[in-house]
Amino acid sequence: MPQLPDDLDAVVVRTWCSLALEALGRERAEIDAINVYPIADGDTGTNLYLTVESAAAAVEAVFAAHETGATAPATADAVRAMAHGALIGARGNSGTILAQLLRGMAGVLADGGDAARLRLALTRAAAAARQAVAHPVEGTVLTVATAAAEAAQGDERELRAVVSAAYEGARAALAKTPEQLAVLGRAGVVDAGGRGLVAVLGALVEAVTGQAPVRGPRAGSGKVAAPVDGGSVVGLPVGGVPVGGPAVGEGPLDCPEDLEGGGPAFEVIYLLEARDERVDRLRTRLDALGDSLVVVGGDGLWHVHVHVDDAGAAVEAGVEAGRPYRIRITHFATESGHDVRVQAEPAQRAVVVVVPGDGLAGLCTEAGATTVIARPGEPPASGELVDAIRRAHAREVVLLPNDAALRHTAAAAAEQARTEGVRVALVPTRAAVQGIAALAVHEPDRGFDEDVVAMTAAAGATRYAELAVAERQSWTMAGICQAGDILGLIDGDVAVIGADVQATARTVLDRMLAAGGELVTLVLGEGVPDALAEALEEHVRGGHLAVDTVVYRGGHQRAPLLIGVE
Repeated sequence: MPQLPDDLDAVVVRTWCSLALEALGRERAEIDAINVYPIADGDTGTNLYLTVESAAAAVEAVFAAHETGATAPATADAVRAMAHGALIGARGNSGTILAQLLRGMAGVLADGGDAARLRLALTRAAAAARQAVAHPVEGTVLTVATAAAEAAQGDERELRAVVSAAYEGARAALAKTPEQLAVLGRAGVVDAGGRGLVAVLGALVEAVTGQAPVRGPRAGSGKVAAPVDGGSVVGLPVGGVPVGGPAVGEGPLDCPEDLEGGGPAFEVIYLLEARDERVDRLRTRLDALGDSLVVVGGDGLWHVHVHVDDAGAAVEAGVEAGRPYRIRITHFATESGHDVRVQAEPAQRAVVVVVPGDGLAGLCTEAGATTVIARPGEPPASGELVDAIRRAHAREVVLLPNDAALRHTAAAAAEQARTEGVRVALVPTRAAVQGIAALAVHEPDRGFDEDVVAMTAAAGATRYAELAVAERQSWTMAGICQAGDILGLIDGDVAVIGADVQATARTVLDRMLAAGGELVTLVLGEGVPDALAEALEEHVRGGHLAVDTVVYRGGHQRAPLLIGVE
């Protein structure tokens, strides 16, 4: 029998994230179905799943960086990655609150994860989540989080006893949510966000004890059960309130009278880079504009969620506070007693493209594509790609991931979109310059298969390279590099090691053009002078006849220079 952990180390955190993602994956449809508060839009389970998916991906990235080491990553690195991943990937009201809960826990667990520190972590997390919500309401995920923290208090010295107590406290609090929030009582459901948190804490129990909590029986009579793990379920009495679920396939329950009509028209979400002292004023402004306000984060990076009638004013408030990005605006309309997203007639075809910076995002948007920005250290999760496919609102979508590392993520997003009735073709572009080449030959008026073949051929005919700065001494395909060396990577492998950006770029270009080429594409990173592009254009003209050069500004991207040769 494997030894049970007595400390929340990096391996346990990794296991927790993986198990939480599995649990929410199993239960998200049922959680979506009981989502009636604050908006009955049937997406709480999905939002929680996507938030945890981003957290788990960030933790996996930390482990990937330590693959060659003899030991696992430090606990501090794992918990901070978990919190950061949840923050940048948070979706909806529930996902944003969960991100703050994980951030509150990480602030304590970074210094150790024994039983005493876990008790403190749960307390700090519950307090941080309440502070992040402009107007806390009892009977929600906040109540469940507080109950978990309170139940964990005591003198137990074993970690497994603390996590089990927290889980049982959360489960009991969830069962009482219909008594605390009239909206839930009338709809006959427990709180959806709280239900998701119980699933996450159940995964923590399994990660620490090695045993999953016992799930209650499913409700019968064609109902969608919403079980409180180890206890009562929707469809059976919960806390003295008869609780029933909707029939399979019905979607979210009807919104009660006090939520019908009169609600804000838009959900606005964005990440915000801003100094901490500016956020209090931002909260005040957004609170005056709408409701369901949650602002989480710290140390210069924030996640903002609010429901408003004036979406532009909510974004402008963010601009005044700092730099908002990854802005998502969803329009709500009242129909048949619950909120639904307004959709126009879908287009026939669209292209969704992942780009490494704002500059290329603007270029691709002008070409008619829907863009997803992959910022340095923040690769998009599959949920973000699915969101982009939905935003494209077309019957047919061509997906360009522009990164070999996103292959599996993009494939998962494509598969999810196909289950929603969208025909998706994944063109396996491995670099932004291949995506540009594919987008250049896109013809929406020709047949879908023919268009995909042409775009795939254009991408495949484009060799790609990038310049990078070596962070440490390392073995490469081109020899040993030292920290600070300029690396020229061609088709993903280090081919040139130099000391000067311009000289290294010239060598890379010569090697790529030795096999022929008609067009060179240069994408300059933020802060790279135009003089570099001018010098490289002159070099191409002087040494390679009949080769044209185009230059784009990529904005804030990982590499100072991207190169493509078609």
